[in-house]
Amino acid sequence: MREINFDGTVVNDQSDCYVIAEIGNNHQGDMEKAKALIKAAYDAGADAVKFQKRDNEALFTKNLYHAPYDNPNSYGSTYGEHRNFLELNIDQFKDLQAFSNQLGITFFATPFDFPSSSQLAEMDLPVYKMASADLRNIPFLKHVASFGKPIIISTGGATLEDVERAYDAIMPINKQLCILQCTAAYPCEFEDLNLRVIETYREQFPDVVIGLSSHANGIAMGPVAYMLGARVIEKHFTVNRAWKGTDQCFSLEKTGLEKLVRDLKRTRVALGDGTKRMLECESKPMHKMRKKIVVTRDLPAGHVLCPDDICFKCPGDGLSPYEINDVLGRKLSKSLQMDEKVEYEILVD
Repeated sequence: MREINFDGTVVNDQSDCYVIAEIGNNHQGDMEKAKALIKAAYDAGADAVKFQKRDNEALFTKNLYHAPYDNPNSYGSTYGEHRNFLELNIDQFKDLQAFSNQLGITFFATPFDFPSSSQLAEMDLPVYKMASADLRNIPFLKHVASFGKPIIISTGGATLEDVERAYDAIMPINKQLCILQCTAAYPCEFEDLNLRVIETYREQFPDVVIGLSSHANGIAMGPVAYMLGARVIEKHFTVNRAWKGTDQCFSLEKTGLEKLVRDLKRTRVALGDGTKRMLECESKPMHKMRKKIVVTRDLPAGHVLCPDDICFKCPGDGLSPYEINDVLGRKLSKSLQMDEKVEYEILVD
């Protein structure tokens, strides 16, 4: 059975969807904003918050690090300055982890390089998330898998062969793996979501929990993904979509995240057990709205019922209309008044 345990929460085909609020760098390098985002995600009902950790000089070539970065979302004149402005140090991460633990929401992160992963390992994070861009980085995947904690991989920009290669690399080391369908576009258009890949993954990897990392606007695709078998949903999260930043515009705000969590829980219970039957909640409406067989006029005892003698009226507390052939041509053993129901007990052959 496919199952994974995220910080004490068991996720499998029968469970609610595990909802991750991807904060990323939406905190704008500000600790107060970071804590406000965590609190809002907790209040909205998310199971976890996720941040990103980079050692920028280790991650980027010198050319990219010093490349000019002039756009409305830039926090520096070069790409390195921009990334450094947004980066929180490990002590700040520990503070955010403690804050999350106090609230009761799981805190974890995506490492983008070996030095960052080592720093996060020292924090003993309960979960690790690997970015789509590192799906082909097999040495790095193996390194993080060796931490022995549940590992989630996104698969944006990948082929099935890429995903299989990552699966084959991780599973011998760590079987606590979750694979997310993802489209690496920011934002992602709905026609590019390719949600049926969720079904492909479930068939290809029957021992692994499958989910969705969605960069699309809105919440409607969450329940669709759940119906297809996703049991983990990751959505970018902010408290103000108008804030500066490349991810803000397609992130959910608190109300949106609340509705996503609500609708995912509703989806699970709405699926039911697949057995068609009349439910207890339907009894009163059906009694009121269904019809029974009644007589159209006063009829004496001994009368033989013909089609003109009967009609169908509410409430449905008598013989159903489909039983009409068992009534016609039979004799009444007692008289009936107009609108009185016909019962088998008063019919004789």
